[in-house]
Amino acid sequence: MPIITSPQDFNVDDLYVDLRHVIERPLYLKCEGFNFAGSVKLKAAAAMVEAAEREGALTPDSIIVESSSGNLGIALSLIAASRGLRFVCVTDPRCNPASMRVMRALGAEVRVVSGTDANGGYLGGRIEYVRELCASGGEYVWLNQYANRNNWLAHYRGTAPSIDREFPDLEVLFVGAGTTGTLMGCARYFREHDRPVTIVAVDAVGSVTFGGVPERRMVPGLGTSSRPALVDESYIDDVVHVPETDTIAAVHALAARGFLFGGSTGTVVSGASRWLDEKYPGEDPVAVAIAPDLGERYLDSIYEEGWLRRHFGDPAAFLGD
Repeated sequence: MPIITSPQDFNVDDLYVDLRHVIERPLYLKCEGFNFAGSVKLKAAAAMVEAAEREGALTPDSIIVESSSGNLGIALSLIAASRGLRFVCVTDPRCNPASMRVMRALGAEVRVVSGTDANGGYLGGRIEYVRELCASGGEYVWLNQYANRNNWLAHYRGTAPSIDREFPDLEVLFVGAGTTGTLMGCARYFREHDRPVTIVAVDAVGSVTFGGVPERRMVPGLGTSSRPALVDESYIDDVVHVPETDTIAAVHALAARGFLFGGSTGTVVSGASRWLDEKYPGEDPVAVAIAPDLGERYLDSIYEEGWLRRHFGDPAAFLGD
């Protein structure tokens, strides 16, 4: 029976869903949403905060500030609350309303930046706002998840070894690309431990992370409008770009079988299914995909018919209704 004193002390790290009966492909989905923050971002948040405390950058008087589209903001809200620290999350209009409510319930201050950057996204504007806030004086400490090596180290030391233990014969690993912390941590681990695993990054169409053409993106989580500093493509074997309509179709297909996952998971599952079709037709490689979060926070967006109609037209056109 686990007994904890801090919310970040609990995380289910060994739960996998066999998706063969859902997508008719050999794919195991590593579920990272079963912790008090509800996503894989709890690992990176804890690692970055703990490192900042060890280095003396973060003190009891500090105010943590970070740019986030939702999940990291929730994870930092939880950790700040457990430590009695203040936290300001800088987000944008694409952030799920439920995610903002969770952050505020945990005591965080949420600021929404609506200005777009040169690529038509919000990330550049969010980061600029964070920089201005830190330059204004006070006790603001920016952890900078986009360039903080502790982001990927959390997965190098935790997520990747966990997968390696469960799947010693792993052949393919699919990881969604947001800040690329999870992706780079896992990719570095398998490369540096001489494991012959094909690392496939899954990104959203419209993201510029891997040189794509910037386009409108409505589903928060994966993809960027400014290339993260953590990216090192030398560790990545292939990249799949997934249209958001395919993301939404995938999460609804999973929900129809009782698995309510978030948008990032839909992107990863859709991309992995297509890649396996193309690269391993008729074969059954040992393949794992990482599911960053669950779907409750997306009930007002990708699971809501009115939202789908406003942003994508008739839902039946891509949901197959």
